[in-house]
Order: sequence, then C-alpha cells, then structure tokens
Amino acid sequence: MARKPARKPVKPVKPSLLQRTRSNFLTGLVIVAPVTLTIWVIWTAVNFIDARIVPLVPAIYNPSTYIGVNIAGFGVVVFIIFTATVGALTKGLFGRQLIRWGEGLFDRTPIVRSIYNAVKQIFETVIKQSNNSFNAACMIQYPREGLWAIAFVSTDTRGEVLQKSGEAAMVSVFLPTTPNPTSGFLLFVPKTDVVILDMSVEDAAKLVISAGLVIPPTKEEIAAGRKQVAAGGK
Repeated sequence: MARKPARKPVKPVKPSLLQRTRSNFLTGLVIVAPVTLTIWVIWTAVNFIDARIVPLVPAIYNPSTYIGVNIAGFGVVVFIIFTATVGALTKGLFGRQLIRWGEGLFDRTPIVRSIYNAVKQIFETVIKQSNNSFNAACMIQYPREGLWAIAFVSTDTRGEVLQKSGEAAMVSVFLPTTPNPTSGFLLFVPKTDVVILDMSVEDAAKLVISAGLVIPPTKEEIAAGRKQVAAGGK
C-alpha cells in the first residue's frame, strides 16, 4: 500500500507593510493620544488662568518685570496662594463673619443670588465627592435576577431604611449608568446578594465607562504576568 506524500507545512502569511504600519499606528495612537490630550488640557487651563490672573498682579511682584519673559504657570501659583489664604482667613471668627455678610449681600440681590447659590452648590458637591470614595466594587443582580451589573459599595445601610426593610443586613450601593458614571441609582441591597469584586473602584469605573471594552486583569493574570517578567529578567 502506497504511502501518501507528506504534506508540506503551511507557512504563515506575513503581513504586508501596510498592515504592519496600520497596526503600529493604532498601537502608538493608544499611547500617544491620551498623553497628548492630557498635556493639551493642562496647558490650555494654565494659559487660561495666567491670562486672567497675571494682569491683576502688580508689576513689582511679577517676575517678568525683571527677567523680561513671562513665566508659564505664574498665574496658577498666584491663584492657589490666594485661594488658600482666603480659605485660611475664613476659618477664623472675623473671616466667618465676613463670609456671612457677603452671602447675605448676595442673597438680597435677585439674579446674583440664583447664580451664587447654584455655583456654590456645584463646588461643594464636587469637593465632597472628591473627599469621599466608595469602599469597593461589587456585582448585583439588576434589573432582574440573572442579569448582573457593576455597582459601587457606599456604606452599610442603617437607620429607618434597614429597620423597615425586614432584612438583617443591607448595603447601600451606587449603580452607575454607562457611559456616564456620574448618574445612576441608589439601591439598598441585602448583603447576601452583593458579590464583592477583587478589582479596584478605578478599574470598575473604567469597565463601566468603556461599556465593557476595558476589562481589568484578574489577580491570576497579574501574577502570571509578573512571573513572566521575572523569568525574562533572569
């Protein structure tokens, strides 16, 4: 019985120069675009503040008067020092009285009152949210059993909500919307129905914002990657 001729191994198709260039460009774009946009946003903000603060600084205190060159970011430094000084003054008795007098003056002005109260509420909300962080990322079944959603653990539920729920222990969680995680729902979930995730809150937020496209690595994948790096360094 005659043997069949051995099949020749199929050589992998080498990508063309155009395909390699496209792949390299997309890989580089993922790295270059965020860095470039971040630098552009920071530079634009610095120039915006400098253009409005530096002209208010007396020439005797402006370094450009002596060196003949405008220093980028000088207005930002002046703004930070001025704001910190105002914050320190408002902690004293005289400062608090002055703030109350100013707010009372604004409250008596119809249009200014609405603008001031709205802006103040926005800044107070942003600052409070920046000082407070979620405890952990979790999964809950929402909007029905069998469907899982990413949420953030805020705190253990206490008070009247827990008492009238009939549950032994509950957790207050924030369920964000995609791709805008600043809006969402406050849910009070039985602690037994909450699955705590190993991923950080930041990684979970990236997962929500990207609509599931950016998936953080698991602990096992991170450990395997470290082993490969360690093995390659030997």
